[in-house]
Amino acid sequence: MAATLNSITAQILSPPPTKPITEPKKPNSPLITFSSQLFTNSNPSLNSTLSTKKRPNWVVCSVTEDRDVVTVQDSTSNDQQEEPNAPIETESGEENRVPSDGSEDYDKFVGRAINASIVLGFGTLAITYLLTIDHEYWHGWTLYEVLRYAPEHNWIAYEEALKTNPVLAKMVISGVVYSVGDWIAQCYEGKPLFEFDRIRMFRSGIVGFLLHGSLSHYYYQFCEALFPFDDWWVVPAKVAFDQTAWSAVWNSIYFVVLGFLRLESPANISKELKATFWPMLTAGWKLWPFAHLITYGVIPVEQRLLWVDCVELIWVTILSTYSNEKSEARISEASTEANASSSSDSHEA
Repeated sequence: MAATLNSITAQILSPPPTKPITEPKKPNSPLITFSSQLFTNSNPSLNSTLSTKKRPNWVVCSVTEDRDVVTVQDSTSNDQQEEPNAPIETESGEENRVPSDGSEDYDKFVGRAINASIVLGFGTLAITYLLTIDHEYWHGWTLYEVLRYAPEHNWIAYEEALKTNPVLAKMVISGVVYSVGDWIAQCYEGKPLFEFDRIRMFRSGIVGFLLHGSLSHYYYQFCEALFPFDDWWVVPAKVAFDQTAWSAVWNSIYFVVLGFLRLESPANISKELKATFWPMLTAGWKLWPFAHLITYGVIPVEQRLLWVDCVELIWVTILSTYSNEKSEARISEASTEANASSSSDSHEA
């Protein structure tokens, strides 16, 4: 009996047996599995957030390192922007330096100063020559008397020059008109007043001096010999002949000679002449028939070139614009083709 009581008390006092603790099994549902993968793999920002909760020190260190890298890159990019003349490395390893604007500004300033000196020099010379035509006996004259008699006496001097050496006088007038006409053409094209192309203006003046003045002198004499009549139809016949035969010949001479002065090849000159011959001839019909009604109907033979040269200021502007537009367009096309071929060759190499 006592043994039975001892066993009962031992069972009561002894602790209950403990069962091993096991983790609950994860459900095998595909929706939960997909969400867990999405949570762990394809959402790195959320993983980084969890990692920051677990390891805040590492996250702080990584953020500070990223900030250092970004600031260094920004500073380098700003340095590159602040240094426009810094060397630029190309794919071939060569360094191309961007040219500074100082030399270009200096060249523009020098060219502008030379052009201004040319214009002011020739302008001052012409005005001085015109106003001092009576310098031998104008002492004591008033300014009104100088301005009153200077144009008349200059006209008398021009007529005397036509009598003594008519060809040279007409050559000088045509040379001046063709130079001024090309200058007007360049200003019309958008160039500033003192930034014109001196070589281009000189070429146009050479053509006017050597060819237009002399050829026009003999042409007007030939035209009078061709139509030695005084009937009413003579003036329209002269205008028609002028605007067909003579205009075609002179426009062709102008374009060909300018092309040779630009050192262009005969093939390019022929191509430009074919492209501009008919447009230039038809453009002249909008201006010259009205002007030549005065030329052949009112103006004497020896004075015709002076009147024609006054109208030529407009016509030379059109001629020079046509000629140089074609030449510049051809040069730009050739340069673009050369650049394209060189770039293709470099890519192939």
